[in-house]
Order: sequence, then C-alpha cells, then structure tokens
Amino acid sequence: MDYFAQQLINGLVLGSIYGLIAIGYTMVYGIVGMINFAHGDIFMIGGFIALITFLILISFGLTAIPLILLVMLLVSMAITALYGWTVERIAYRPLRHSFRLAPMLSAIGMSFVLTNYSQVAQGARVKPVPPIITGGHTLHEGADGFVVQLSNIQIIVVVTTVVLLAIFTWLVSSTRLGRDMRACEQDQTMASLLGVDVDRTISMTFVIGAALAAVAGMMYLLYYGLVDFFMGFVAGIKAFTAAVLGGIGSLPGAMLGGLLIGLIETLWSAYFSVEYKDVAAFSILIVVLIFLPTGLLGRPEVEKV
Repeated sequence: MDYFAQQLINGLVLGSIYGLIAIGYTMVYGIVGMINFAHGDIFMIGGFIALITFLILISFGLTAIPLILLVMLLVSMAITALYGWTVERIAYRPLRHSFRLAPMLSAIGMSFVLTNYSQVAQGARVKPVPPIITGGHTLHEGADGFVVQLSNIQIIVVVTTVVLLAIFTWLVSSTRLGRDMRACEQDQTMASLLGVDVDRTISMTFVIGAALAAVAGMMYLLYYGLVDFFMGFVAGIKAFTAAVLGGIGSLPGAMLGGLLIGLIETLWSAYFSVEYKDVAAFSILIVVLIFLPTGLLGRPEVEKV
C-alpha cells in the first residue's frame, strides 16, 4: 500500500500537468470547433522561456528562489501568450471560414514550424537544469523501509493547478469575457449580431490557453529538471488524449482526463511494463469512447435546424 500511495501521488502530479495543457485544447475546440495541434509546442515554448528566464536571473546574481519563480512564471506566461496570439492571427484566423480541413492542416504545419524553430534556436540537446525547489515531507514509513514522500515541488504543482483551475472557472462563469466565450461557443453569428467581438474573443481564448500551457511548461521544467524541443509533441498528444477522454469542450472533463491519463501511465509503469504505458492509456481511451462517445463529461452535440 505504501508503494501504491507513492505512485498515486506521482500520478496526480503528472496528471495535473496534462490537465493544464488539455484545458487549452478543449477551450479552442469549444469555441472554434477545431483542434489546435500546435498547442503542445506552445507548452514546449513556455518551458524554454522559463528556463531562459531562470538562467538570466541567475546570471544577474539573483538568489531569492520565491522571487525567481515569480518572475519566471510571469515572463513565461506573458511571452508564451504572445506566441499563442501570433499563432492564431497567422495560422488560424485567415482560414476560419475555409473548408474544415484547412485550419487543421495549418495547425499541423504550425506545430512543425514551432518544433523546428526551437530546435534551430536552442539546439537538439536536452537542456537540464539543477533542482530549483528541494525538500519534502515524509508521509509514512512502512515496516519494509519504504518511505512515502511528498516533495515540495509536487505540492507546488498540484496547488498551482487547483488555483489556476479555480481562477479560470470563475473567469468563464462570472466575467464579460467568459460570457462572450460561451456565446461564441453556442453561435458565433448570433453572438456577433448581439455585439460580441468574435475575433477578439477567439484571440483571447488562444492567449489564455497559451498562458496555461506556459504554466504547465514551467511546472514540467521544475518537476523533471529538463526541457527539449520534442517534448511538446509527446505531451501534446497525451493532453489531447486527456481532453478527448474527459469530454472535448468540457473544462472539468479536461482536468479529469489529465488526472486519469497521469494515473494510468504512472500505475502501469509501476506495476507492469513502462514500455507499454502509452498502450495502456490509449486502450482505456478506446474503451471509454466505445461506451461514452462524447467522453466522461462531454455533452452530445445538438444539431440546429
């Protein structure tokens, strides 16, 4: 049970990172009706910006860890949000009223552009970073000597995820921007006739999704201690799987799907073969979609006549 408890903690932390990325997928799909396949690469960009900011602050002699983390978070969110806005303006807005496959092809192309841009700009090698947040707490020590530990970085990842999810839920449900987003999700034409700036609302959706991906990228950097140009593809596929599993278009579903994918991967790696952890995750996705085609918390689409 001690070993299971430790893997449960690890799975929840990994799932929190997947959930933050998955929210960006489900937001864009809910409003625009398309999958932003470049979102995983936005997450990767956020991790690189956090790393670069950390190295710059250290080179200036700054040693206060809380201040370093705050500056890393703000800079990463701001610059990555700018990337998200630029991607929407260049790759998606001109094709919004084109045939359905055009934005998807543009998204895939933009994903390759961002991946290779990062590879050229930062190199193909993995970029490690020394542990920034150390220490932790011993929760339980078993009779066989196995110790269940909760590290400080794991606490930070989970708390950050919960706080951001609460803020974003309030933003969507209680603000003018949230009402505009919900209106665009239901009917963009009618929302435009009623005074909603559809282009601005969609751009802000991409900006917010990119900012959340930046937080996930920074959490990944702090938790695993490395970034590389290809990590966005793998994490993006996992987060997209989480969004579909939870119900694409549902914010709670995206987070639930992220947690489930993280738990499935971690527990399968712990008790079975780590090489087949992706097979386990996608197999469960297939089984869920057979019985629940819209995902765990997804809503069936209603045709308007």
